[in-house]
Amino acid sequence: MTPIKIAYIGGGSKLWARSFMQDLALDPDFTGEVALYDIDLPAARRNQKIGERIHAKPGARSKFTYTVPETIGEALTGADFVLMSILPGTFREMRSDVHAPEKYGVYQSVGDTAGPGGVLRSMRTNPIYEGFARAIREYCPRAWVLNLTNPLSACVKTLYQVFPEIKAFGCCHEVFHTQDLLCAVLKEAAGIDTTRRDIWTDVSGVNHFTWITGAKYKNIDLMALLPQFVERHFEEGFNQRGPTDAYLTDTFSYANRVKMDLWKRYGALGAAGDRHLAEFVNNTWYLRDPETVRSWKFALTTVDFREARQKKQIEDSVAMAEGRMEVPLAPSGEELVRILRGLAGLETVVTNVNLPNRGQMPGIPLGSVVETNCVFTHDTVSPVAASPLPLGALTLVRRCSDNIDLTCEGTLERDLEKLFAAFVNQPLCSILALSDAQTLFAEMCRNTREYLDPYYKI
Repeated sequence: MTPIKIAYIGGGSKLWARSFMQDLALDPDFTGEVALYDIDLPAARRNQKIGERIHAKPGARSKFTYTVPETIGEALTGADFVLMSILPGTFREMRSDVHAPEKYGVYQSVGDTAGPGGVLRSMRTNPIYEGFARAIREYCPRAWVLNLTNPLSACVKTLYQVFPEIKAFGCCHEVFHTQDLLCAVLKEAAGIDTTRRDIWTDVSGVNHFTWITGAKYKNIDLMALLPQFVERHFEEGFNQRGPTDAYLTDTFSYANRVKMDLWKRYGALGAAGDRHLAEFVNNTWYLRDPETVRSWKFALTTVDFREARQKKQIEDSVAMAEGRMEVPLAPSGEELVRILRGLAGLETVVTNVNLPNRGQMPGIPLGSVVETNCVFTHDTVSPVAASPLPLGALTLVRRCSDNIDLTCEGTLERDLEKLFAAFVNQPLCSILALSDAQTLFAEMCRNTREYLDPYYKI
């Protein structure tokens, strides 16, 4: 077995930590320590007990010790890998991010990456990530850093702004679901059952606004199958994971109508969930109002839903830690442990991650964080050059990429004027008069000033 130390910043995570611990337990080639660091110590200690129970199950194939250090320095010292998944602020702050703009006619289906909510979340998150970057530089400068926190692109950008030599990238599973859709396209057109890891896709964009320009299964061009598939399913929609109206009861479901509409417009397939894609374009297209959202067959993810979901996750975590609920041991379908295997030299892994642009994405400035395929081998991540996006799609991505860069520059410099410039230039703010945008920005800053006052002159 390969001995490693993993520092998990946000180790009290209610979702990501549990799936990661399951995947880690199923890998036969690793052993070592997972240091669960969190400002919420009780949550980290619950995950410690859950991790121990997972690894004690008969099906577990690896041996890990779970610790709960009280300082970030203790967690990072000696780490080979650093995982980061935190909630910046509370749902009280996110309630303002998501719902304050609604009285101005600005609706957000997620509110954690783009749009007015994405800018405010960056304002809270980026300064925290500046501290993380400094700590990594001090305690484990050679460690590989895997970020899961949203706004993912801004977090990765901030890490590199503070510590340019950091070995960091962002991981997101949204592209995987679009790959599943392409498997359904193949099944319908050719009767072939396969999984997403058996198909090749050419991916590029920014996180949550990624695109697929090429896809193949062996010698079958999956993109050539799309026109007929879209023609058959566009009006009703298509949900590869359930009925097309599942969005009515499941806020994470969608019928891929936004994705298919973007394909019809630009000749490239949007490669994130519809609720994410909709936030990167003019708000009148898909998010004009709740009725428009329903017509496109996806849902607005409310903060009420998130609060109820978190409450249930905490209840489950407590029950698992105390032994009152069975702890599952099954593969999650995520790529984190596979990526660790690649970096440890155990196998070669190709998957999509977010890195500063070194030329792998044409049409986007060097240094901007982009999402493309990358090859993971021993202690190395090599971006794969993506095909150019169609110009129409590229102009949409470029605007959003520039907004991310401007937001990160504004947070690093604590410059509210630059941050407002990024705020008002969000596609979702297109309907706002300048005076309304100024009023809304000021209101949202005041609503979350408990987390902003240490950094900005609100």
